[in-house]
Amino acid sequence: MKSALEAIYHIRCEAGAIEERARAIAVEQSVEMPVAAIEDERVLREIVGEVCAIRELGNGLFEARIALNAQTTGHDAGQLMNMLFGNASLLEDIVLHDAILPPETLAAFGGPRQGIAELKARVGAARRALTCSALKPQGLPSTALADLARRFAQGGVDYIKDDHGLADQAYSPFVERVEAIAGALRSGGYKTRYVPSLTGDLDRLRGAITIARGAGIDTVMLAPMICGVSNMHAVARENPDIAILAHPALGGAARIAPPLLIGKLFRLFGASAVVFPNYGGRFGYSRQTCKALARASLDRWGAMRPAAPVPAGGMKLQRIPELLDFYGHEVMLLIGGDLLAARERLVDETKAFVTCVERYAYG
Repeated sequence: MKSALEAIYHIRCEAGAIEERARAIAVEQSVEMPVAAIEDERVLREIVGEVCAIRELGNGLFEARIALNAQTTGHDAGQLMNMLFGNASLLEDIVLHDAILPPETLAAFGGPRQGIAELKARVGAARRALTCSALKPQGLPSTALADLARRFAQGGVDYIKDDHGLADQAYSPFVERVEAIAGALRSGGYKTRYVPSLTGDLDRLRGAITIARGAGIDTVMLAPMICGVSNMHAVARENPDIAILAHPALGGAARIAPPLLIGKLFRLFGASAVVFPNYGGRFGYSRQTCKALARASLDRWGAMRPAAPVPAGGMKLQRIPELLDFYGHEVMLLIGGDLLAARERLVDETKAFVTCVERYAYG
């Protein structure tokens, strides 16, 4: 098959049935009809999925590699997801483990327009890891969130993102919040970047980008599984100077391996940084999954810029040396609740966070 992408599935199945099961998935993910009913020779030759290899993984689990024609994606992010796992995601015994994409597909999507190197350059963090925190809880008015942002900035954190639950609610309207927070950082002369959460359909996302740009903001956050991967890709393509932080909300709803979904596909669709649950936190990702996800966001993949891995979720200050030993300097550490719990000592705790990261890099 010319110009093929390869979907790699993990299938729980009886050994005697795996070949038939793999063939059925290949058909389901390509033409979704009985092959015997197809009369067009080109469709039979070029479009029907092909089982390339089957490998037993043990304990009733098998790996099946299935080739699909890359032309069927139409170079659309949503359609790529559909071809990789659309109908197969409805089958409870299948996980989409990985995908190998041809060079023309990688080039068509392009990946992040701003990568980890650009994120570091914006805040002068060439050799060290990046630092990040979050504005919480939702429900606070814009003025209170702006005060929190100012205190984080006084502590020297690089990036401050909205909590992903912040949208355009009455208690903190998007326009008001962006103006208040960006204004607080600008008036203090801080290098800290504010990362507002963008929500809604594509028209609303475009409007929010215009508002953010007008406030001098160069980094925004989207949740691709909420707003839609095609919409995120459109925002990235239309705004090459804006960095996108991808939030993983709803990313666990489908049986797609996190290193593929968050590390590779979010990056492919334009994410400059990818947030994911850190091991030992409140979500239960393993060390192996976190390491694989971080590598997927950073490793060479066509001509794409590397995206920053952003471990988060129950991060603690005392774990910073351990996490930097684990991830290295090419990472953005996101600590939210542990800093907010310091309350009146928020600035001091944020300074301790930043100082620990700097000492790790510079001694």
